[in-house]
Amino acid sequence: MKTKSNKYFSYALLATLLFAVSAGMLFNACEKDEKSDKIVLLSWGPSPALRGGDLKFIGENLDKVTAVLLPDSIEGGGIGTIEITTFKTKTPELLVITVPEEADAGIVVLKTPQGDIIPKTMFGISEPISIDTIYPLSIRPGNMITIEGDYLYLIKQVIFATNKVVTEFVSHSKTKIEVNVPADAQTGIVTLSNGAEIPILVESAYPLEVVLPAATGMSPNPVKAGSQLTITGTDLDLTNEIIFGGNKKVTTFVSKTATQIVVAVPADAQDGKIKLVPLSGVEVESAADLIMVVPTITSITPNPAKTGANITIQGTNLDLVTSVVFGGNTTGEIQTGGSATAITVQVPANAIAGAVTLNTAANKSVISSSVLNLVKPAITNMAPLTLLTKESLTITGTNLDIVDTVIFAGNKAVKITGATETEIVVAVPAGSKSGTITLVATNGDRVVSSQSLTISPAEAPNITNMPSSAAPGSIINIRGTLLDLFSEVIFPGNVKATMFGIKTDTLLQVYIPLNVTQGTGRITFITIEGEEIQSPEISILGVEPVADPTLIINNFDETGHDLTWDNWGSNVELGNDPGIGFSGKYLHGTNTNLSGWSWIWGCNHSQLPKLSGIAKADHVLKMDINITRPISSSSGSINFQMEFAGVRIDLGPLGYRNPDGSYSTPGWVTITWDLSSFGSLPAIINESNDQGSEWGMNLSSGTGLDISGLYIDNIRFEHK
Repeated sequence: MKTKSNKYFSYALLATLLFAVSAGMLFNACEKDEKSDKIVLLSWGPSPALRGGDLKFIGENLDKVTAVLLPDSIEGGGIGTIEITTFKTKTPELLVITVPEEADAGIVVLKTPQGDIIPKTMFGISEPISIDTIYPLSIRPGNMITIEGDYLYLIKQVIFATNKVVTEFVSHSKTKIEVNVPADAQTGIVTLSNGAEIPILVESAYPLEVVLPAATGMSPNPVKAGSQLTITGTDLDLTNEIIFGGNKKVTTFVSKTATQIVVAVPADAQDGKIKLVPLSGVEVESAADLIMVVPTITSITPNPAKTGANITIQGTNLDLVTSVVFGGNTTGEIQTGGSATAITVQVPANAIAGAVTLNTAANKSVISSSVLNLVKPAITNMAPLTLLTKESLTITGTNLDIVDTVIFAGNKAVKITGATETEIVVAVPAGSKSGTITLVATNGDRVVSSQSLTISPAEAPNITNMPSSAAPGSIINIRGTLLDLFSEVIFPGNVKATMFGIKTDTLLQVYIPLNVTQGTGRITFITIEGEEIQSPEISILGVEPVADPTLIINNFDETGHDLTWDNWGSNVELGNDPGIGFSGKYLHGTNTNLSGWSWIWGCNHSQLPKLSGIAKADHVLKMDINITRPISSSSGSINFQMEFAGVRIDLGPLGYRNPDGSYSTPGWVTITWDLSSFGSLPAIINESNDQGSEWGMNLSSGTGLDISGLYIDNIRFEHK
């Protein structure tokens, strides 16, 4: 066997010759072929390698490699003769083989369908690095361990668990390494590395046990938050941090030795095991739970207490209390100057009777065994018992300073300010009614007076007359006194009036809204002071019943007076459809383009109404109207007229105005006109058989009116 130096010289000479002769066959392992189907070797290693270790090849399309040849001697020029066809890994980018025991230094050949690949670098065999022993196998961080083995002078790194790398050694020779265990090392296998790019790694057979701190006792237990805790155990000086229950961490200690730690317990520490944490970050739990001391309650005075006032709680460890919760889940204010045996707490204004709960920063709670009762306000007298709104009422009694609101009959509430413990002075609000009053405390407690008040409005309107029935859309006259004090008029269905006529001290004219609830009900009047006054009952109907049939001018049912002769303008027809009408026959418009002056209907023959002595001051004109197709005029003006014995009055457009300026109704409605408002009428309207004295209805202005949706019935006088 030649020396190693001769061996390496022969290999170098042989490699030079091979590259010179076979340049066309060799592949440059450092040049990357851009063609995707070419087999390219980019790098390989380690070299030298360990027998039995891994040899890796990195490149492109390496999965096409059929075999790797490794040399077994220098005979034959040192070119590989050991053929390896079994791969630990075979992918396009990576080949991994196991170096056989018979392998020796020389030239490596990769056999491929595209030719042989021979790396430029010679393959070398490393003398085997070995670990014989490590001692001690259990050690405190910072102390030294000794590693014995062979070829250890090749080692550049000692790697502890969790990849903790040490490169500086206490001593370093072929057979021994002495190295200090890092302060933050953890228990685990020790690994030796030669530090190469693709390193040789040698692991210890057994893990190195890095000593951890351990707690064997804790005193006192239970412990009071904020006080000192003594922990006994072993290797406690390795502790860098203590974690209390609730994940409360402490890194500063009163004292620390290998067998004892004294530490202040955090104010917000909670029940649970404590954890000792060395620099390695490994958490070591105590065997037993550390229990936090809780306060105790021996008494609460006074009881019953007063909202807004202070109570005194006596007991033990009360200096731990961070909040006091009263009934109703309300939190009181802890006053300064408390101690471990007594604290003073202000009862919240909105607290209710119930148990008292003490809470600590350690998430501990203590509930009182008895209920804390709360005093209520009490009324001994009210004066005067008969008074007007806005006048002052004096209430005397006890605990009146905790009254928040006084509620008068009629649900009129007054917020209280300036009350004393024995007296409240409050002005009676407008709208209050006679009856008892209710005191509402700040916590919601209610006390009803045993005495009743007689309350009269200081100045209230009075209704003396109003119609007993009316139709939606019509205007009604309300008569009385102080009517100008009304600010709102609300019809049944809670519908507010929005249109008014005359409004004086003695007369209020108001239009009934179209969306009012029909039927019998009352109108609510509200004054500017908030007083509410209810009207007498009123029947609100879409169509008002005919009050006096003898005052009918035309209901289109009478033979000879039913448009048989009275359709003078030929603009209407007599209708008799029960699905449309509601009281027999009716007038129906037929002209879809009515313009200028024209008769709707007229009568000057023997079938005149024969109505005598109609005093306009005492009567109104009514008719039932249904406009199913809105009526509009291209000229903008629409005016219908009614003629009484040759005297005409203007009725206007009929119906209700729509936003687009047209007029319609929400079905059949009764519309009323006050005859006294027409100056052209004589004081007394008499019948006339004179052929020149017509009765009827006409259109006096308007252009292009479509009256095919106009229906009229029951034209009549009625008494006011």
